[in-house]
Amino acid sequence: MSKDKHGGFLISPERGKESASGHAFASPPGLPPTPMPASRRLLVRLLHLWGRWTRGVTLGVRAVVIDADGAVLLLRHTYVPGWHLPGGAVDPGETAEAAILRELEEEAAILATGPRLHGLLLNRNLGARDHVAVYVVEHFEQGQPRVPNREIAEIGFFPPSTLPPDTTPATRRRLDEVREGRPAPPHW
Repeated sequence: MSKDKHGGFLISPERGKESASGHAFASPPGLPPTPMPASRRLLVRLLHLWGRWTRGVTLGVRAVVIDADGAVLLLRHTYVPGWHLPGGAVDPGETAEAAILRELEEEAAILATGPRLHGLLLNRNLGARDHVAVYVVEHFEQGQPRVPNREIAEIGFFPPSTLPPDTTPATRRRLDEVREGRPAPPHW
């Protein structure tokens, strides 16, 4: 079993290990995260602007995935800094619940059942029309994720008391709300 310096478990494709909760894990590559190049940051910003111009309202989903030991699933993208809750966009014709189930499977090889809606929040960071549905997932099976890849640099389960230092403030707020049984606020 391989823990990272934050007390969590990281998943990578090199060699499989298991955590105390039975999830497949492997040790990290051992290198510090590479800062995102300015060109990639600009591309991400342009894509967000494109979405604002071409859509009236955008809807995304995120999941607070909690394993049997109480650790939470976080991931680090290749295109934005920090550790985040897994999730993504809701595709046209797709329900928010179907989107979070799809995103969990795509990003972390998690087959979830019974996601519970925590809240629907307005994300003013991306404009006045971006909404995020946050789900809580406590029942799931996990396969072996294929990371790193074009989208995901690292994923791992972390005890809430030892989250990576660069976990985003919004992610920390959502985790605190769920852990403390507080309702979601209106804004991300």
